[in-house]
Amino acid sequence: MTTLEAIAGEAKSGTLYGIGVGPGDVRYMTLRAVGLVRSVDVLAYFAKRGHEGNARKIVAPLINSAPRELKFEYPVTDEIAVADAGYGDAIGAFYRATAQALGEELSRGRSVGLLAEGDPFFYGSFMHMWHRLESAFPIEVVPGVTGMSGCWTRANAPITWGDDVLTVMPGTLEEPILIDRLSRSDAVVIMKVGRNLAKVRRAVEAAGLIDRAIYVERGTMSEERILPLAECDDASGPYFAMVLIPGRGRRL
Repeated sequence: MTTLEAIAGEAKSGTLYGIGVGPGDVRYMTLRAVGLVRSVDVLAYFAKRGHEGNARKIVAPLINSAPRELKFEYPVTDEIAVADAGYGDAIGAFYRATAQALGEELSRGRSVGLLAEGDPFFYGSFMHMWHRLESAFPIEVVPGVTGMSGCWTRANAPITWGDDVLTVMPGTLEEPILIDRLSRSDAVVIMKVGRNLAKVRRAVEAAGLIDRAIYVERGTMSEERILPLAECDDASGPYFAMVLIPGRGRRL
């Protein structure tokens, strides 16, 4: 065993690992995350129906054996609104079935690594598995570099200065709520932009913050795109898109 492997550690049987794989560039993963990806008995991940899965794509260069893989395809993603009763019913049933499948693997004594984009405890599907399984099985959560951290780094935009308060909000909020919270914030990260891009841009303009807003698409990934929000006329963006509004606090 090399020194690197000894530091990273190996997986324990019957344990679920929530593995944060970072914002997209595999080089931003932690040593612990890399060690677990290479040592778990089962590698599990979420994916949009018919797609490879972003988390699985990130860790692909690290897989040097052939672990058992479990791919969990969402029944819906952004096809219907989150507020729609059909969305909640479909996703709730999906999460229950996924937790059951993971529990069956763990009950057999297998170690399971469930991949999570960014950090597992930050707007992630892993949390719904943790909520259902943490009282029945040992779980270790491996933190990861958040998507927003990767994005503001790639945009070369320090996000908070001095006493700035950072507000993180989803773009799925209703437009009046977005405007209200934007108008009362020092620095802002708007997640879950996607199909909400046009609405988010209008809200940022209404709050008087368009001059310092930055649009980042697929930050740290090969298809990365960064530009001022004022210059982005797209009606919608991909899942991995966000808007950054750096603070203007105390600079010494």
